[in-house]
Order: sequence, then structure tokens, then C-alpha cells
Amino acid sequence: MTKIAVWCRHKDDNVIGIGPQIPWHVSSDFKRFKRITQGQNILAGETTYESFPNRTLPNRKIFVLTFNPEYEVSDKENHFVINDVNFFKEFQEDVYICGGASIYKLFMTHPSHKLNPEIVVESVFLGDLDPSLKGHKVHITDSVDAVNKKYIKVSKDYVQDNISTAIYIKRSAFVEQSVLKKIIQAIEEGMEE
Repeated sequence: MTKIAVWCRHKDDNVIGIGPQIPWHVSSDFKRFKRITQGQNILAGETTYESFPNRTLPNRKIFVLTFNPEYEVSDKENHFVINDVNFFKEFQEDVYICGGASIYKLFMTHPSHKLNPEIVVESVFLGDLDPSLKGHKVHITDSVDAVNKKYIKVSKDYVQDNISTAIYIKRSAFVEQSVLKKIIQAIEEGMEE
């Protein structure tokens, strides 16, 4: 089982959202996320889950980590409510951690190495935030700091449409090479478009 964190943050301030919205719209970023996570297990918090179109992502199982045991998902066959983060310590399949900020922080800074992702796919938006959006800026500075302290970069920078993407692995962690290869392939496929 491999845990993979996937995010896109703003270059200057580590912002990933303004309120529940992503403050940029770059089609290739959404397509890259889709290619990386296609057919996989997705882990998200409530706000991120609710931001998915129709509260779903086709061809993926979605695990919603929430403290609310009565939380309702939109597809009871493919979406699952999880109330205890420890569920993922012994999870037997790969899981892609897809936000929001509190979920990233929980996994990236958790003292148990069994919860820390082995791989981080970090995309950085190099442009300006959408000035029309109003609300609280959501940032992932704690998670970025964890990457800088505990991870090493293992890929080149893939730059497309004002977004730079790189892959990091946790120092001294065993990384399943087939998972890493699939992620690289998904990123490189998008560079050909």
C-alpha cells in the first residue's frame, strides 16, 4: 500500500483555495489530476468532497474523512465515510490524498510514519490568483514545510500552462516503483497534449 499526496498550490503563499473554490482554472491541471487518480482510491475531507462535480469523480472510490459519523455520501457503493484516520494505517490498497488543507496537514505532519505519504505530487501554480474570488484563503504551508524537511525531489520539473509539477518521495521510505512509474507516465502523457 502506498499513500500519495496530490496537490496544486500557489507559488507565493501556498494557497490551495479561496473558500471552497480553486483560485485558478487551468484545464491541464484538472486533466493531470484525472490521469494520476483514474481508477484509484481517493481520500478527501468533506469540503473537498463537496467541491467535486456532483460530489463524485468517475472511476474512483472516494473515502471521505470526517468527524461526522452521520455524514452522507452521494454514492454509497463507491464512496465511504471514514471517521478515524487510523483506518489508513493498515489500509491494504494505494490511496491518493487529495485535500483539503486539514487532511494534507493531518497526513503530512502526523507523528506516525504509517500515515505519512510515501510520495507527494506537488504542482505549483505560477500565475496570479483569481481576484474576483472573495473569502478565506486556504493554505497548506505546514504540508509544504513537511515536504521541504522530510522528502527528496526525484523528478524534473514538468512545466505546462503556468503550472510546475514535481514528484517527491519520503526520505528512507520504500516506494513501490510501479506506482511511481504510473504517476510519471500520467504527468508525461499530459505534456504531449
